[in-house]
Amino acid sequence: MPQHFASLNNISAHYEHIYISPHFDDAALSCGGAIARHVANNQHVLVLTVCTATPPAGTTFSPYVQQMHALWDLDSAQAVDARRQEDIEALECLGSDGHWMGFLDAIYRRPDVYRNDQALFGMIATDDALVDELAAMLLEVAQRWPDAVIYAPLGVGEHVDHQIVYTAARTLIHRHGSFAFYEDFPYVCRSGALEQRMMNLGGSHAFVPSVLNIDTTLARKISAIEAYRSQIATLFGNTLAMTEAVTSYAEELQPDIGIYGERLWLRQA
Repeated sequence: MPQHFASLNNISAHYEHIYISPHFDDAALSCGGAIARHVANNQHVLVLTVCTATPPAGTTFSPYVQQMHALWDLDSAQAVDARRQEDIEALECLGSDGHWMGFLDAIYRRPDVYRNDQALFGMIATDDALVDELAAMLLEVAQRWPDAVIYAPLGVGEHVDHQIVYTAARTLIHRHGSFAFYEDFPYVCRSGALEQRMMNLGGSHAFVPSVLNIDTTLARKISAIEAYRSQIATLFGNTLAMTEAVTSYAEELQPDIGIYGERLWLRQA
């Protein structure tokens, strides 16, 4: 039975695969097929979700945050708790253990800076402390599980939290043996988004792509994404559109064997 751990110190299990997810839904959206496939092959998976903290009691939410909560159809006071419950259901569907790392989402962390869509998908604030704090925590993770493959978002779409996780994880490449970056779905479906991100990171020649077949686990990936009920309308419109988008993109990737895939990018030294 998958477990959710309150602290890294409470985790004694061995893991072959560790996924770093900026928000509650990112690991399932981008890597749900791979995670379920690892589990089906009797491998142990841990999903570390970065932005999981509840804003302090009495917080006055910005108009942008209130707008987001309305889009998610969640009461502001209970929004994070509701998303946590969705995450538990999704990871149970995939068969992965999970740990909430306890940082605030950008919209709660710096509402003065990340106050609209343009800012949220723009430049990281120069004084955003999450970069250094997360890098230190990820170094601890790499040291505790030196044999695990660690996966982090490529940052396609330029969401600031995704960029920060990429930046923090990038510091581990020369300190950890096995490392890969995953495509941020559904942002990667936007025309030119992958190419733009690659350009920002120095060009696609700096990475080597690898496509994993997920034919046997695509349905489980879709079921896990369905658990994130609050996000479906914002990201896709409805569940049917989500299923079609996930299936269509997985088919576009054309794995060497099978029909459906998920793509990783390995950073060149």
